[in-house]
Amino acid sequence: MELSPIQDDQNVRQITGFNAFDPVKLQKMPVSIHLISQIVLLKALPPEELTRLSQEMVLQEYPRRGVVLAKDSPGKSLGFLISGRLQGVDFTVDGRSVGLYFVEPGDYFGEISVIDSKPPAEFVIAASQSVVAHLHLAHAQQLILKYPTIAHQLLVRMASRVRTVIAQRTLLGLPNPVQRLCVLLMQLPGRQGANGYVLDPAPTHQELAIMINTSRETVTRAFQVMTQQKILIREGNQLKVLQLNALKDIAEGRKDSPKTNS
Repeated sequence: MELSPIQDDQNVRQITGFNAFDPVKLQKMPVSIHLISQIVLLKALPPEELTRLSQEMVLQEYPRRGVVLAKDSPGKSLGFLISGRLQGVDFTVDGRSVGLYFVEPGDYFGEISVIDSKPPAEFVIAASQSVVAHLHLAHAQQLILKYPTIAHQLLVRMASRVRTVIAQRTLLGLPNPVQRLCVLLMQLPGRQGANGYVLDPAPTHQELAIMINTSRETVTRAFQVMTQQKILIREGNQLKVLQLNALKDIAEGRKDSPKTNS
């Protein structure tokens, strides 16, 4: 299977500030059955189907800030993130970035174009160096028609996306950027650790900023203040929420948002 690179690299840079991938530097290789069996959407398929998919899929490596999927380009595949992290983004008419969602390893993206055969409505950008397995559009559509369980999982995903969009619209209606930040941190998936709620890997300040319509500097100042108040702490790639109830009180307006002196 041959996947064409984004045709107008310069135009993508001008619109997004990100880099379309260089097909010369891009590594392509077959996908092993072992990797496919770890993808949530596919792991329940019978062994013979996994074998077939391993022959139809290709791996591609993207540098940080590389464009994995371009808005309004022909949607040619269903993508599965093997390693790294991706972020769905769009841009306002005045050129401001809007963060929409994250894609974590084992997850997939591009499903809407697979279903309606229309171009993607957003960009998908590599938030870190990432490896993606691509399944060609026609093969993905055949898979959906052949396995009702796959179709059901896609419907559940789309319902989740709608709920996320509704929550995002509500979040953006809040007047205070620090309150919006706290709401977003409550919404992001994490795990309960020994000393608090853990986001791992934690999004960067810029990735958070474009999801709550504020500046990176505002997010940085908010983190500094909340760190001083021992509400949360950053350790390497992890963000640990030490006082979940305090974060929740700010998010829900029961406690005043910390002053950031912005």
